[in-house]
Amino acid sequence: MVERGIAVVVEDDDDVRTSLTEVLQQSGFAVHATVSGIEGVEAVREHNPVVVTMDVGLPDFDGIEASRRIRTFSDAYLIIVSGRVEEADALMGFEAGADDYLTKPFRPRELRARIAAMLRRPRALNARAAETASTPQSGNGYPSGHQRPAAPPSSLVSPAGHGAERQGTIIRCDFEHKGLTLHEGSRMAAIDGRPLDLTRTQFDLLLVLMENGRVVQTKADLVRRLRNEPYNTGSYVGTGEERAVEVHLGNLRKRLGDNSRDPRWVETVRGVGYRMAP
Repeated sequence: MVERGIAVVVEDDDDVRTSLTEVLQQSGFAVHATVSGIEGVEAVREHNPVVVTMDVGLPDFDGIEASRRIRTFSDAYLIIVSGRVEEADALMGFEAGADDYLTKPFRPRELRARIAAMLRRPRALNARAAETASTPQSGNGYPSGHQRPAAPPSSLVSPAGHGAERQGTIIRCDFEHKGLTLHEGSRMAAIDGRPLDLTRTQFDLLLVLMENGRVVQTKADLVRRLRNEPYNTGSYVGTGEERAVEVHLGNLRKRLGDNSRDPRWVETVRGVGYRMAP
């Protein structure tokens, strides 16, 4: 079995906690199980897990608040596992920083599949940018084994390794648009040289949009990209997944300080999807 690191389970129901622990252990994780919000937050702080599963109805404070607290210091993959099935509850979870929302009773196979899909996406490295200095680079400025994506039909690309001039500093970037810069290898983004604190999902969405420039990306396109699937798979995308993308895009706009009615960066094409603003 492949060892995948540490997982933290936050769940006050004994049977569900045992089931989650077993599924995660079978998937290769060392599991630390907790029964309350405060214990869960402290366990994440202490063990720096790769994955966190979070119940909503906890005995001290709810899982939404626990998720918000965790997101202030951790970029772990966070899955809310809740008996609440209303869309509003799921949206609150995404607003709090969750990567996924799974309703009880859950199927172990589905949980394993969702975790596997998330693990195919790299964890955010904004807080550890210094590590990029030791990452082997290919001739195109990407980590070894990676190829530069095809250039979008706009002037978003700034050649990797050449950087963009902003406020007297040189910023390493693969894409630049109106002062917004992005470097995929280090997973760093900045506005006019000021680093942006983006979640993993927000960075991934911004990367897709900047790669494609003025080419509209549908919500289904973005869902499949977050699953690490090619666009042309034709795999099923549910309305809940599309709604989650809307929430993540809204949160991305907030981080950018962008205005959906008069966007500087991310433009909504009503009824179709999203693209970079002209």
